[in-house]
Amino acid sequence: MIVLAALFALLGAASNAVGTALQRMAASTVPQGGGLRLVLELARRPAWLLGILGVIGAATFQALALVNGPLALVQPLFILELPFALLVAIPLMHRRLPRPGWWAVAGVVAGLALLLASAAPSGAVDQAAMARWIPVLALCLGAMAAAVALACTRRSSLLRAAALGTAAAIGNAVTAALLKSATGTLTDSGFGAFLGTWQTYGFALTGVSAILLLENALQAGSLAASQPALTIGDATVSLMLGVTLFDEKIRTGWWLLPEAMGAGLILWGVLRLTRVVPNIREVA
Repeated sequence: MIVLAALFALLGAASNAVGTALQRMAASTVPQGGGLRLVLELARRPAWLLGILGVIGAATFQALALVNGPLALVQPLFILELPFALLVAIPLMHRRLPRPGWWAVAGVVAGLALLLASAAPSGAVDQAAMARWIPVLALCLGAMAAAVALACTRRSSLLRAAALGTAAAIGNAVTAALLKSATGTLTDSGFGAFLGTWQTYGFALTGVSAILLLENALQAGSLAASQPALTIGDATVSLMLGVTLFDEKIRTGWWLLPEAMGAGLILWGVLRLTRVVPNIREVA
């Protein structure tokens, strides 16, 4: 089951990366604008439609991964979406990734492998009592609201982007936890029960909120400000939710040292990538 969960999570990260890259490529071919007119214009682009299918596929793979494995394993694997997206987008945009970029990609992959191998997350529960959900949701939604309020009161684009990226990361983690519970209900009790559980509507609401927060984070400041908070925040909060809600287990004690080293490598790689990407040169 763990192997299946990891496989589906990797497929989800890759699918989302391909979908995002295709959507951005299509968006670069249409005039600047917004609203319904932009959507109708994009809908005429086959690349954009394929990108939408990629995003839908990613959500499907994520649900399958969460049914087969712990939240603390699945969500951290989605960190690989960043290097996947870079590796897909660069050929599409006829660009070349410099050597520091390749080292950064290697750092993210090696750091994630070290983190997950050290933590060895495990667990087979997909439901939690309301006595657990209520304080978790109150804390997470309160933290998201506080981050948004902080972003609204700061003039610094760096701080605004970091705060909104943090809020989006928490939203992604909560969405994954609700999705795990909802898909568990679907597997155990069928589609009718899936439509009747509050977690189904909860993950739809938090998912849309997380997407909107991410878009605002990207508009508020540089990728270097929002991406580290988003990448590390999602994995960290997901791990905490897995332990708190679903009784998932991770190694502690001296294992915390290699886990911290892995997290540090991931952070270093993400920071390097956010600095390298804007300077990628076009292939001659």
